[in-house]
Amino acid sequence: MPLLGAHMSIAGGYYKAADEAARFGMDCVQIFTKNNNQWRAREISDDEAQRFRDAMREHGLQAACSHASYLINLASPKAELWEKSVDAFVIELERAEQLGLPGVVVHPGSFVDSTEEAGLEAIVRALNDVHQRLPGVAVETWLETTAGQGSSLGHRFEQIAWILEHVDASERVGVCVDTCHIFAAGYPLGTAAEYRATMAEFDATIGLDRVRAFHLNDSKKPLGSRVDRHEHIGEGCLGLEPFRHVLNDPTFQQLPMYLETPKERDGVEMDAENIRTLRSLLKSPGRRRKR
Repeated sequence: MPLLGAHMSIAGGYYKAADEAARFGMDCVQIFTKNNNQWRAREISDDEAQRFRDAMREHGLQAACSHASYLINLASPKAELWEKSVDAFVIELERAEQLGLPGVVVHPGSFVDSTEEAGLEAIVRALNDVHQRLPGVAVETWLETTAGQGSSLGHRFEQIAWILEHVDASERVGVCVDTCHIFAAGYPLGTAAEYRATMAEFDATIGLDRVRAFHLNDSKKPLGSRVDRHEHIGEGCLGLEPFRHVLNDPTFQQLPMYLETPKERDGVEMDAENIRTLRSLLKSPGRRRKR
């Protein structure tokens, strides 16, 4: 069975994210290890890291990951921002390692006013630099599939495949598949046949063995819109069926799957509701799985 969770706040302490995930009956959790809209961050104390690890173990949570800052652009054509992004991503991986996380999700980057080719080459150079600077780190980089807004890279499977093919130590790099993003990028998921075709294309281009996690998000915008707007599960342009396909795909059993859907609606907390919706789609032989 997949591990279901959500992105949770670390306000009040890293362990609070684990406590909240457990309160909502989650199996896993995604966090920011720092303010995602700031470059600087204070160091994580050993006590903070241990308290988070203890909370994860106490609640039986698995596969916590972090999401890198949105300021980071490993594809930037501007040398200063590229170098700042590489430095920041090194710190992201170090913080994740300290907390015992298996992976850090990062958007591949945007080529801005350069070219797709130049952007992809910049990402590879960045990851090579990061790997050289962190030779003993176990935490992986998980490249996130993107919707393709503006000049962002990662919305075509071929772009991610190119990065994985050319980066050194590519075994340190996996993929996080975002359902909203690949749908907005033009990959259909609705019918069983569409889902199989999209996953077959992913497998032929990147390899399903590269998938480390999913972001489970419905989409406010239609197929191929290349607009990244998340919606509650089953309430957007994806509907319920794509999530049923993902959740019951034997290939992805035991993988962590994190919600990044809106947190509230009309004052009602929605993570638990979205998790319940997802679990209602899980099947066992001859009946729905109850949990």
